Amino acid sequence: MSKSLLFKIIFLFVFASATAQVQNEIIPPYHIKTVSFVQNNQNAVPIFELGSSFQFQFDDLFGNEANYYYEIIHCDYNWIPSNIPKNEYLQGFDNQRIQNYLNSFNTLQIYSHYTLSLPNQFTEQLRLSGNYILKILNDSKEVVFSRKFILHENGATVPLQVKRARNISVVEYMNNLDFSIKSTTINFQNALKNIKVSLLQNGDFNTEIKNIKPQYTIGNDLIYKYDTETQFWAGNEFLYFENRDIRVASNNIAHVDSSTDIYNCLLHTNSARRNSPYTLFEDINGNFVVKNTNATDNDIEADYAWIYFSLSAPTYRLDKGIYISGMFNNYSLSPEYKMDYNEKKGIYEKAILIKQGFTNFKYVIADSKGKIDNENAIDGNFYQTENEYTVLVYYRENTGRYDRVIGKGTANSLNIIN
Repeated sequence: MSKSLLFKIIFLFVFASATAQVQNEIIPPYHIKTVSFVQNNQNAVPIFELGSSFQFQFDDLFGNEANYYYEIIHCDYNWIPSNIPKNEYLQGFDNQRIQNYLNSFNTLQIYSHYTLSLPNQFTEQLRLSGNYILKILNDSKEVVFSRKFILHENGATVPLQVKRARNISVVEYMNNLDFSIKSTTINFQNALKNIKVSLLQNGDFNTEIKNIKPQYTIGNDLIYKYDTETQFWAGNEFLYFENRDIRVASNNIAHVDSSTDIYNCLLHTNSARRNSPYTLFEDINGNFVVKNTNATDNDIEADYAWIYFSLSAPTYRLDKGIYISGMFNNYSLSPEYKMDYNEKKGIYEKAILIKQGFTNFKYVIADSKGKIDNENAIDGNFYQTENEYTVLVYYRENTGRYDRVIGKGTANSLNIIN
């Protein structure tokens, strides 16, 4: 065997090994629904202050009180497991059974509702900031699904402003983030190499902007004032439906069918808003609220219903898919949420089983590899759209062993400036 061939084989092996370690989220199977992180009794984007407490919740539609276990993996900036021993980032133990679960009560769709509190009696403390993967395992210790979450310190402040795009061709359609990183407790070492950032819009990791270097420094302050590198397509306000009283055709629900085993809620057909004027209406930036008007415990008394979505978008007969997306499904682009084109009606359709309450959603165009086409968004892009932006700051000292998240900045585009 020639040396060049041997080198190629070794290179491919090393490359495959390295890329195989990236911890991508594993999509839940069909029977796992309403997966969410909860803090202060509200669904939350999974970015929490180090030392704070939060919960992880989900429903199992089999409703058979199955045993589920959890595992917590500390990762670096690129979601590759860090080399930190578990006993250094976790005080106590993981790989424990989730003991807090209840069966649904007075619902047509049976389910078991699971709640994992962190910290808890087994996992007493998560000691380090950074990226984490939470894996949910079955009795055979196989991974059923997984979710990302992030713990941050308060070692740096991140003053953040949302501005209109500086490029005249997209000034009406994009938001630009101007921010800086300041710290009175950390003297940044080799900032170009050791500082990394993550920019998020409405907590959606699918549109995350990464690997942006500081443009320049002033003393110990790092300045980011880019024209294009920190821009997001502004999108449009999220659509929504409300079925807190599951028997009634209320906000954006055209008809409720109760003749089957589970309620069917048919939404009014949405039209593509790309060429319509921007209209301001309040949303909750992709979030959802589980709520049954007639219940005392929404976690187990809120029912499930088949929600029938329909979209009239005659100019979007593309070789790409149209998906229904929001925090209710973790902005997933799995086949379960891909719409089908009804040739007879000339519209896109999809039925999804969703827990009752108030739900934000949007229509997303993506190709077969999951690449989202935000530029040609079905509902258009309007700089006036209200979006919540987050900037996370990662720092690894020259002798550091892991990527700390030393600061978090947030801003809302309601306060956009020119």
